[in-house]
Parts: sequence; C-alpha cells; structure tokens
Amino acid sequence: MRIASRRAQLIATPITATCSPRLAGYQSLGFRRSFADEKKGGAPENAHESAAKEQISDASTDQASKAASSSSAVASEASSSPSSTPKSSSSSSLSPNEDWEENPNFNIEKFSELPHSNFGVNQHMIINDEFKEALRQVLWQFRAPIRYAFAYGSGVFPQSKSEGRVPTEAEIKAIHPKAPLSVQRAQDGTPKMIDFIFGVTFTQHWHSLNLNQHRDHYSALGSLGSGAVSFVQDRWGAGMYFNTYVVVNGILIKYGVVNLDTLCRDLSEWDTLYLAGRLHKPVKILRDDARVRLANQMNLLSALRTALLMLPPNFTEQELYSTIAGISYLGDPRMAFPTENPRKVSNIVTNNMSNFRRLYAPLIETLPNVEFDDPNTRTHDWLTNPEVNFNLRQDMDPVKRGNMVRRLPKAFRSRLYFKYQSKFGIPQLEFNKMMDESKNEDSTSFKRQQGGGFERRIAQDEPEQLRTYVRQVIKQTINWPSTTQSLKGLLTAGFRRTFRYLGEKLDKYREGKKPKEEPKKPVSAPKGDNVEVEDKSPSADDKKGSN
Repeated sequence: MRIASRRAQLIATPITATCSPRLAGYQSLGFRRSFADEKKGGAPENAHESAAKEQISDASTDQASKAASSSSAVASEASSSPSSTPKSSSSSSLSPNEDWEENPNFNIEKFSELPHSNFGVNQHMIINDEFKEALRQVLWQFRAPIRYAFAYGSGVFPQSKSEGRVPTEAEIKAIHPKAPLSVQRAQDGTPKMIDFIFGVTFTQHWHSLNLNQHRDHYSALGSLGSGAVSFVQDRWGAGMYFNTYVVVNGILIKYGVVNLDTLCRDLSEWDTLYLAGRLHKPVKILRDDARVRLANQMNLLSALRTALLMLPPNFTEQELYSTIAGISYLGDPRMAFPTENPRKVSNIVTNNMSNFRRLYAPLIETLPNVEFDDPNTRTHDWLTNPEVNFNLRQDMDPVKRGNMVRRLPKAFRSRLYFKYQSKFGIPQLEFNKMMDESKNEDSTSFKRQQGGGFERRIAQDEPEQLRTYVRQVIKQTINWPSTTQSLKGLLTAGFRRTFRYLGEKLDKYREGKKPKEEPKKPVSAPKGDNVEVEDKSPSADDKKGSN
C-alpha cells in the first residue's frame, strides 16, 4: 500500500546504487535525475537546451515518475475525500509550477517554461539509434518548417513477433525502393510503410513551400494551390492532410500535416480524439515542441482516467493498456468494414508492453487512486520486462472517482454530462445553472477540478452502465471526424492511392481472420482478482484497431 512516508521517500531520495528496486526500475529506463533535485525545483545543467536541440536523447532521458505529472495537481483528486491519504507529505516543497494541470500555460515557447525540468519525458520511446537517425533524416528532406514530428504505427513499433524469416531483396524493394539497412533491420523482416505526423505553425504557408519542393507528393488537388489544400485540411475532417505512398530517402512513407493549434486542442480537450488517440499509444517523437508536450501530458492522463472509469477494482496491465489503446478505435468507421486486422489492439499491446509501461507507469505513480499491486514490481528490471503482466488496483471511492470525472477533457466531459442529464432526468434550467457554476475555471480557482454531487452520482453509477456511457461518448466524439477524414482521403490521396491503401487494409483484415496460434501472453502474477480483457476492455471486446 502506498502511504505518506512512501510518497515522501519517492520525492526526497536520490536514485543510487542502494535505492529500492522500484526506483532502480525507473533508472533503468533512463530516469536518472534524483528526486531530491526535483524537490528543490532544480534541473541538470542545460537540460532544456539539450531537449530543444536533441528533442530528448533516448540514451540520456532524465526524469522519474514525479515529474511526469504534477504531484499537487493530481493529489487534489483525493483531497476532498475524508478517508483519503495525502499523496505526499512533501508537496509544499515542490516546484512553484505544481498546479500545471489546473492552469496549463499553452503560450509557452521554450522547454524551460514547462512545469518541471524534463517534464513529460515519459513520452519519448527508446528505439535503435541508427533507425532513429534514419527517421530523423527524413525530416531534413522537407524545407518547409516542421515544428513537431513523430513516427508511429507498425512500421516503427512491430505488432507481431519475428518468426526469423528474412525477406528477399525483391520484397524489400516492393515497399522501400532503397531503404537503409537500419530500416530493414528495425522492421523485423516485414517491410512496412512508415507513418509520420508533422505539426506546423501556418498551414497554407507550409503547403505552399512543400508544393514547390514536392509537387509529386500531392494528388490533383495540389494543382489548385496551397489555399485549396489548406482549406481542405483545416475545414474538413479532423484537421489533417495526408500524403501517402511517398518515397523519401529510399523509404516509403505516409505523412500527415496538422496545425499545432488543432493538435494541442485535440490533445487537451478531446474534441475529435483523432490525433489524441494516436498519441495514447507509443510513438517515436523526432522533433519536440514544449506546448505540444504539455498538451500531450494532459492527453495521457486523460486516457488513463478514462480507462480507469471503465475498469473494475482489480485489473492487469494488459487490460489497462488494451482499454487505452482501444479508445481511438471505438468510433472509427473503418472498424465497421473489413479493412483492418481484428487482432490489432491485442497485437499492439502484447508486443509493446515495455513501451506502454514506460509511457504510463510514471503517471500511475502520480494518481492517488490507482497503484501497482504486484510483488514483481520490486525487481530491478520490472519496467523493461515484456514477459510480465503486472496486477493493479484502483480505489472505487466515489469522491475520488468523481474528481476523476471532473478532470476529463473539456469537450469529452460535456458530452458525458449530457448523457447523465438525460439519465438522471435533470431539468434543463437546473442543468444549465449547474454547468454555469462549473465553468469557473480561472487560474485562482483551485477547486475547479474537484467533482461535486453530479460527478459523484456519475461515479456511483452501475459499472456496466458507466462503461457503456463512456464508450458511447467516445464513439460520438470520434465517429464524424473520422468518417469525414476518411472520405477526404479521396481528395488528398487520389483514387489510385486510396484504392491501393484500401486493398492493403483488406489484406490485413483477411490475415487477421485466419485461425492461428495465439501469441504468448505476458504472465500475470497470481495476486489479485483478474478479469479477462474481453469482458472489461472496450478495445479487446471488439478486437479492433488500426494506426
């Protein structure tokens, strides 16, 4: 059990050779900065300047679980519960920006303005250095300025175990005409197109420069100029513009362009969940931005809270990560057609347990109502062991869960409230008054994200009913933006590339439907009441998903 003295120790104790196995586990992931430094609000020399230049070197990523999310902000989720234990007895000595989640500053321009030194480094995955460099070299082939970029999908993070088969040269060239050896090795014997997302400041300006340099990347729509391209991007769908089946440096890629304002809004408010959902899963950030990192940390915490609302008191990592990974697929129209491997979510999680753990374990440590409940987490290599499926437990106290409901993203939370207004039969005038009172979200209102009676009623609803409503809101959020974004592909990619893409998706669907031996699942520790993923996880329920 986590107690106040334990939390104080986590903050105050440097990671050394004599530290506990739990902290040594974080050190093994590169979280080497001492908790004592964080307590003082200090930072390693040139930490932020290094982040700006290198976008956080994977080999020297500094940070521990505390800096992944503000201790004070999340501790307030439990603060109004009479029975709650304080998250830390040392919170008063934390950084002066400890209320970052209460009052996020989206006007930041430098990494040094983030709430903590090395804030959000849990977002940075470790991959092979040569492969990482090959991906970064792709970005340098674009003269148009890219402020934020990440690579994602099965081309970067394999979704199946290698069977030892070496592809022929012809098979490699069919995908990547002249791929570097690092790319061939990283794709584990199965060449795949690599997906990128580029965050840009000015949409039309970016496309204007890119059309001059890479006219062949665009469909016939590019002939109408950057104004037409940017209009289609910003006004239709989820604010994305994809160029598909493009060869850069001998590598076949697909890249999507998004305005940074659109990206940050979706990450912080979940107005479409189109981009936020992609970042719920491990991605390789190649070019970082302080504002996006802040918004994405909010996004990851929101995904964790949403999953907890849909899970029982005791569950496993497999269930948690499958629930999170499945959020963005619930309302995707592609899932209604045979265009994707039905084992997608299971494959993503099973083959990337260590990356999911790197992404979410530091956040789990900061939340007051969930914890690892497994003796295996005392081993030194627990964070990097992909063969173990750890047990967790959450506190079902309605006050804490009500606070969690209150902290859901703004747009998403509003949709959930309307669902329960109808269920509880609350008159419209009374409901409007209640919503107006809850809009007191100024920087001086520290209580704004603590749930009231309405949120507690939601949290106390029957688990199956709450899970159903949350799933309905997810589908409602995703369905229309994803549908229009998919239809937009006919314009942005053109008919030839669109049908090629659909053909490949159909092949993946058929492959996934073939009966085959299930991959070996991580071994669960015997402690706790485990519930099958199929019963509790929306992603594994439907066994859907795509990148």
